[in-house]
Amino acid sequence: MNAALFLIIGVAVLIVGYIFYGGWLAKKWGVDNSRVTPAHELEDGKDYCPAKAPVLMGHHFSSIAGAGPINGPIQAAVFGWVPVMLWVLIGGIFFGGVHDFGALFASIRHKGESIGEVIGDAIGARAKKLFIIFAYLTLILVVAAFASIVANTFKATYVDGVLDKAASAANASTAIISIMFILMAIVFGFFVYRRNAPLGISTVIGVIGIAVCMYIGLQWHPIYLSGNTWMIIVGLYIAIASVTPVWILLQPRDYLSSFLLYAMMILAVVGIIGCHPTVDMPAFTGFKDTLAPSGTSLGYMFPALFVTIACGAVSGFHSLVGSGTTAKQLDQEKDAKPIAYGGMLIECALALISVCAVGYIWAQYADGTTVTPTVVFATGLASMFSKVFGAGCYNVVYSMLILAVSAFCLTSVDTATRLARYMFQEFFTAPGESRENMPGWKKVVTNPYVATAITVVAGVALGMTGYAKIWALFGAANQLLAALGLLAVCCWLGKIGRNNKMFYFPMFFMLIVTLTSLAFTIKAQFAGIAAGGEGVAWFYIRAIIAILLVVLAIVLVVEGIQALSRNKKAAAAK
Repeated sequence: MNAALFLIIGVAVLIVGYIFYGGWLAKKWGVDNSRVTPAHELEDGKDYCPAKAPVLMGHHFSSIAGAGPINGPIQAAVFGWVPVMLWVLIGGIFFGGVHDFGALFASIRHKGESIGEVIGDAIGARAKKLFIIFAYLTLILVVAAFASIVANTFKATYVDGVLDKAASAANASTAIISIMFILMAIVFGFFVYRRNAPLGISTVIGVIGIAVCMYIGLQWHPIYLSGNTWMIIVGLYIAIASVTPVWILLQPRDYLSSFLLYAMMILAVVGIIGCHPTVDMPAFTGFKDTLAPSGTSLGYMFPALFVTIACGAVSGFHSLVGSGTTAKQLDQEKDAKPIAYGGMLIECALALISVCAVGYIWAQYADGTTVTPTVVFATGLASMFSKVFGAGCYNVVYSMLILAVSAFCLTSVDTATRLARYMFQEFFTAPGESRENMPGWKKVVTNPYVATAITVVAGVALGMTGYAKIWALFGAANQLLAALGLLAVCCWLGKIGRNNKMFYFPMFFMLIVTLTSLAFTIKAQFAGIAAGGEGVAWFYIRAIIAILLVVLAIVLVVEGIQALSRNKKAAAAK
């Protein structure tokens, strides 16, 4: 496989999909740019705040990207590059893009409310409650995982209780650069949104500022703290970020963060095309993962491939981002296609880049020498880049790639916290009810600060005490969210009389994938329970959670099918 040809063909297919299939979807759903979006209709300067399309694209893309399109394809590469490429392209164009675009479109037609509210309108109140519970618990997992990842990229290294500054220098640099970056983003937001500074000039200054922050951070990094201390600091940060007006931090920080990702992708493309190596990664290795470079087999290609490559093809988390924060900031309906559908396909391109990276160092990955996905990603791309421009640039490119991944994890975790806060509040709020009319206890728990505090404490505590023990369930939970998001938009489009046939196959396929994956998980947990020994309690916990997810999926699917049947009969009666 030639890496450059692989990437060029993949990107060309994605562009064709965006132009033709994305345009067809917008036409069939009735995207109408003359309609007033919730960002204008309900503008409050806090959550509902119109954003220019490039700024909102930065927020949306930074939030959905995280480490997902890097980790998933690299782990799934054990099945070969052909299955990974096919799923990324087919999944992105016909599954993920439809899911993300549909969720955002449905949300802006529901006053910027979450996909849970769309389910409530299209399926029923009970389905809405069940979905919100599941989505909230999944977001707690996201907060726990990404907060832990960020803390681990910041933490100092101690040897026998003594700080090892040399070993901690890289993490300390990442930490100080991230802090300076956040402060710079606040200044950027103030001048753009409160002093009406030109976006173009401000962007140039902001990008230069990122480079300056990186230079200073590599030379000066005085903060050395433990992982738990950083977890607490990250918790305080995401708590503040979740309740502050979006123009202060979320919009400018995510917009500037996107340039880190764009720079990372440009460096990657230049390295791949410039080096154009023929890599020795197999096209297809078989229907079962026998390689297991990390020591644990992924199992059979079905369903493992479709659960492991989540954000790189389709991801339920995206529907929560699109309907949770992006819909509240969309300036015009026509922006929904490039931001949601286009953002998903850019993420597919990043997934293809990740395949090139692991393919370039395949021997090191296959023998278990280099298996951590972010390290594989940075090592492969920095190696290609340095082969073209000289070995001297390896360390700089490698550090920039690691920093970019860390920045997107931080972006994802504070977006997830804000989304979880929305979900928590929606669960206790009846349709048409306002906080002013609520009973005392409901008024307290739906307070933004209370809802945020509960979310942050739960997420950070889980991240500090062993979220990894149930993380294996996250892949299935995330893809179940995708299936339910597809179901929600499908039912809603049917209710309003729009074409929803493009949702049927993706929706049922993802349900089959999810339920099959959960069945394997439940089987493995019962095997662990039967074996006994230390840690058996976690086998029970994972089994219970997996069974609850299966029950939840079945209930929601039954109610969804009933809703689709009602909508079809109602349409026929007209």
